[in-house]
Amino acid sequence: MYSHILISTDGSEVAQKGVDHGLSLAKALGARVTIIMVTERFPIYASAGIAGTWVPGPEEISQYDAAQKGIAQKTLAAVEAEAKKLGVQAETVHVPDAYPAEAIVELAKARDCNLIVMASHGRRGLRKLVLGSQTSEVLTNSPVPVLVVR
Repeated sequence: MYSHILISTDGSEVAQKGVDHGLSLAKALGARVTIIMVTERFPIYASAGIAGTWVPGPEEISQYDAAQKGIAQKTLAAVEAEAKKLGVQAETVHVPDAYPAEAIVELAKARDCNLIVMASHGRRGLRKLVLGSQTSEVLTNSPVPVLVVR
């Protein structure tokens, strides 16, 4: 059925539910997993640089990138250790400076994954509109089935 599962995490408590479910499913099916964590670019707003607003310099951006890389390494190492404990073959991938939904779909295609497992924060209404939904975008654009854990 499913032989290669892509599990997405952002290191949050909610994402951990998806990780746990994905690893349990992989163990039950004898599937291998790829665990992805995507970190976004330094947030620069349209008003940056307009009359007295702060604009980050190269040092701030570099510090942000280094912090994001460290968080990703720590998060992915913990998930990899969980997989190893369960006897699940796992590979980790950190994709920096990207939009999560796009990176998840692209990696699923590139690695020939046949299922994506991810958690959803379950935002509704205005919060969903303002904050967006990476899960919705993955569901809309994925060429393979997506299992959403809540």
